[in-house]
Amino acid sequence: MQLQNEIHRFTFAEYDVRGELVQLNDTYRDLCFGHDYPQPVVRLLGELLAITSLLTATLKFEGHINVQVQGNGPINFATVNGSHDQSLRGVARMRSELSGETLPEMVGEDALLIITLTPHKGERYQGMVKIEHDTLAHAVESYFAQSEQLPTRIWLHADPLNLKTGGLMLQAMPGTGKEDSGYEHTVALADTITADELHNLPVKDILHRLYHEDDIHLYPAQKVRFFCGCSRERTADALRSISREELRQILEEEGELTLTCDYCLTTYRYDAIDIESLDAHQQPEQPQ
Repeated sequence: MQLQNEIHRFTFAEYDVRGELVQLNDTYRDLCFGHDYPQPVVRLLGELLAITSLLTATLKFEGHINVQVQGNGPINFATVNGSHDQSLRGVARMRSELSGETLPEMVGEDALLIITLTPHKGERYQGMVKIEHDTLAHAVESYFAQSEQLPTRIWLHADPLNLKTGGLMLQAMPGTGKEDSGYEHTVALADTITADELHNLPVKDILHRLYHEDDIHLYPAQKVRFFCGCSRERTADALRSISREELRQILEEEGELTLTCDYCLTTYRYDAIDIESLDAHQQPEQPQ
């Protein structure tokens, strides 16, 4: 199987339009591995993975982006986090069995799409929009119309059986509109893309099929990977925030203390010796 874990940026010589195209398989597989999600949830996570990668590629800073769907339906929330270097992780949580497979049926009424930008330097920004459409792509387009005021179209296709996902995003350049940017022309051609093409064709072939009469500049690809970032030291930091008496009580009742990462399902185990030695491994505070 051809490995497709890359995102590609492209621009048009004649039009004030920029594009991003992402194809993922191993990254998608790693994100879902071991979770035993129902197929509709796997599909939703695949779409979230693709859109988060697309949005991460637009970041103008070093930091993180979080894309979350939150509602009162069977899915409590589903989220994917991405960093500026295209390291992604995600998880979904369910409160009940699914009664349908459309986005509104899975996340319920009054669900929200929440996008959070967290730069390493600078202020955190969060925007949200009510989910009023049947697809995640339409929800993100509504977010851009409301928050960024940039004409934006998105195509997402996730295959939960073969664990392939991909996405295409077109945006009019800032300062231009739909009419004078060539945006409508590029969107009309992109509307013909199929899931099979997005999952299986090389990017150059996809762009040639869509825009063989246009002059396109394709930039070097960027690798995309699943990366959780959890560690034993991070779980130890979390335990240090809990009183020692409470930790000892858990040990008495359970025999050991275990913490399992929500994202990669790695389990960290602590016995009585580990708990008593937490302070010994804590970094000393720096003098003010």
